[in-house]
Amino acid sequence: MATHKFQTEANQILHLMIHSLYSNKEIFLRELISNASDALDKLNMLHLTDDKYKTINFNPRIDLLPNKDEKTLTIIDSGIGMNEEDLMNNLGTIAKSGTKAFLESLSGDQKEDSQLIGQFGVGFYAAFMVAGKVEVTTKKAGEEKAYKWVSNGDGEFDIEETTKEGHGTEIKLFLNDDETEFTETFRLESLIKKYSNHIPFAIFMDKEETIPAKTDDEGNETEPAKTEVKNEQINKANALWSIAKSEVSDEEYKDFYQTIAHSSEEPLTWMHNKAEGAIEYTTLFYIPSKAPMDIFRVDYQSGIKLYINRVFITDDEKELMPTYLRFLRGVIDSKDLPLNVSREILQSNAVMAKIKNASVKKVLSELAKMMKKSPEKYDTFYKEFGNVLKEGLYNDFANREKILELLKFNTLNSEEQTTIEEFVKSVDEEKKEIYYITGKSSLDMLKKSPVLEKFKAKNIDVLVLNEEVDTIIFPMVTEYKEYKLVNVTDAKLEESEEEQKAKEELSKEFEGFTTEIKDMLGEEVKSVEVAPELVESAVAIKADKEDPAYMMAQMMKQMGQGGDVEEPAPILQVNPNHELIKKLKDSADQNLIADAAHVLLDQAKLFDGQELKDTADFVTRLNRIITKAL
Repeated sequence: MATHKFQTEANQILHLMIHSLYSNKEIFLRELISNASDALDKLNMLHLTDDKYKTINFNPRIDLLPNKDEKTLTIIDSGIGMNEEDLMNNLGTIAKSGTKAFLESLSGDQKEDSQLIGQFGVGFYAAFMVAGKVEVTTKKAGEEKAYKWVSNGDGEFDIEETTKEGHGTEIKLFLNDDETEFTETFRLESLIKKYSNHIPFAIFMDKEETIPAKTDDEGNETEPAKTEVKNEQINKANALWSIAKSEVSDEEYKDFYQTIAHSSEEPLTWMHNKAEGAIEYTTLFYIPSKAPMDIFRVDYQSGIKLYINRVFITDDEKELMPTYLRFLRGVIDSKDLPLNVSREILQSNAVMAKIKNASVKKVLSELAKMMKKSPEKYDTFYKEFGNVLKEGLYNDFANREKILELLKFNTLNSEEQTTIEEFVKSVDEEKKEIYYITGKSSLDMLKKSPVLEKFKAKNIDVLVLNEEVDTIIFPMVTEYKEYKLVNVTDAKLEESEEEQKAKEELSKEFEGFTTEIKDMLGEEVKSVEVAPELVESAVAIKADKEDPAYMMAQMMKQMGQGGDVEEPAPILQVNPNHELIKKLKDSADQNLIADAAHVLLDQAKLFDGQELKDTADFVTRLNRIITKAL
């Protein structure tokens, strides 16, 4: 026998199970049954596709063995089983790199936190919510040796060789004194029907059945009542997605979601679709009511399981659906793919591509219906997944218009969000330009950006995009139907002859002042120019988009290397009608003008959502200005 210590993160998870999560202990059974089903799925596929496993006697089933006298519950499956290495990897460590994120995401609310267990892939450890000791006896299909894994959940586990008839895994839970309800057959059966009714394998359990006494015609007892034990199947074991929609209740859909999503929450909605014709396939997709905690991690867990003729193939293929729909949970079952399909074939298979394209269109169509018919439900969806959906604008050009129509936008002239379809109703039909501003600052601050003052003056509405993802994605989106999307910094609003003439005169009048400011700021700015279109702000900055250095920086950003490239110096715009600028122009105090020039440039950068490189210098100059003013 060899004793091993749990990996640090696994130990933290165990401690959490034992000491913190009490509110929803019954989910341990859902998780262990789900693991058993996965083990049967894996062997089922190998049995059908791999010559090495075709001779194995495979009778797929799961058995529950409750024992009231011993206060134990045993879950047995005839699946793939584990060898010593598998036991170490699966029950001693947590391979998923998001463990720390999981632990950090815990809220302290037991019900909330218990939802994360299966979602994170640590379902086995839920056994310690109800058991003081767990024994796992297992034998891998096609191998000779069997092993026993034992732990009290105290930071260590033992592994030793043992004997076992046949392949598969037995998990024996030594239940805590106050958890004996999980030896009651009626309780276990109700939990199986709630959580595991539609896993595709039969679950069996011994059930006592009372046979009433027999009597003769005169009512005399001829045979006393007796109790018989029958081994009965306690779940339906039918693939829910293969059943006609009309025969599936809402409750069954919800229960199946909780099984495949490892969640005790209800889904927001679901889409069940059967396609017949040249390609036959069935899809059942769910939209969760809350975002999975790994939704923004590179190593997120795919929520889609692929079956071929109800034989499980994979749940680890992220190409089954596009990444911007990674919040989906559900099943794709095809009749037109080979059982031994490889990952490489899957990614280039024409049938799979057609299923994927049709499924994407179906999901986007259902979201559009929800948006119009159930706006409150759609608001819930958008709050959780709106920023994920936006990613499709970048990588799904074919559906870009549909995705744009599913987005909700803040605008300059309204406190309410709107859609792009509504927004274009107020767009100038001659210019057909949709103006937008992006920035990483708050919505309120972005709406007060100096760049928007000329739009306010002309009562032109603007899309205000203040999420970080917007700054990356929207520069790639150039049109919607016949409308052009134009960043406000690129907008060329029409000016009357009087406005043009006035600007030329002001530029001449302020030429000496702008030259002086440029000299004082040096390389910090590319140039200083007069901007009478500014109304309330004294200054603003803008980029020179014709500058090769600017174009190179943008190209590097698109390649994901923007952090290594410094943006070229901006153009500083000054408002010639602002009292502060007028007073500076007339001032003879060169030191004051220099301090003010630097402070105003920093002020403009802050409005632009940038961080100051030298806050100490900013504070020192500002204090000198205040001192002089006092």
